[in-house]
Amino acid sequence: MKMIPKSLILLFTTSILIGSCTLLGAAGLTSQGQPTKTTPQQLTSTTANSVMNVDHAAWDKILKRYVDANGDVDYKSLKDNREELQKYLKYVSSMQPNDDWSLQELLAFYINLYNAYTVDLIVENYPVKSIKDISGAWTKAIVPIGDRTLSLGGIENGVLRKMNEPRIHFAINCASISCPKLLNEAYTAGKINEQLDKATREFINSEKNQISENSLKLSSIFDWYKGDYLINGNESVIDFINPFTDIKISKNATIDYLDYNWNLNE
Repeated sequence: MKMIPKSLILLFTTSILIGSCTLLGAAGLTSQGQPTKTTPQQLTSTTANSVMNVDHAAWDKILKRYVDANGDVDYKSLKDNREELQKYLKYVSSMQPNDDWSLQELLAFYINLYNAYTVDLIVENYPVKSIKDISGAWTKAIVPIGDRTLSLGGIENGVLRKMNEPRIHFAINCASISCPKLLNEAYTAGKINEQLDKATREFINSEKNQISENSLKLSSIFDWYKGDYLINGNESVIDFINPFTDIKISKNATIDYLDYNWNLNE
């Protein structure tokens, strides 16, 4: 059997990597150069440290009108009144975030952007049973930001997950029953820490998880992104969850993951 020269192996591997990066970029799966900042252990809500304070009042109005307290969305009515959503999307997409924006402003901006474009994607394809029935829902570059275009997956994985803030997983919504509920108010820099805490606490203690001292049946979100929760000294998902529950969970508690319901949250 002939040995393949190392130079050819290197060339082949490099070609694959370059090709993969090109495909990812074309699909909008990368950050496309969007700014990210690292969240400190203690996040403070503030609008005082940013060159830009984005006005999300229009999105807040839409959420209050079309999203109920359980996070269910009236997509049918919103489809009939899509103009106000389109106007907000045009406004936020005209922005060009940069390093002069504060961490708080960036978090609120990208969370609202993700949620608003997800809602609009469902509205555009409504009626639809599940977001998974929409081709390329997370991979197609459908989100303009300034002179760049990202996918929903690019915002989540290329931007938000790089900011070392695992609570974002309970703030962004994938339009499905098993998702953390869509908060019926816009995220803002002035309330971001409290809003992320609220979203996390409500999701962990909801029926989408089954928690007792020695046994956990958790949302698959804790399985898919388990590495994201190992911050600030946390050695396990249990360490992350414990501060948000009324029940003290044993470090030796068993963990199982629940099936995910991808049906529409309407």
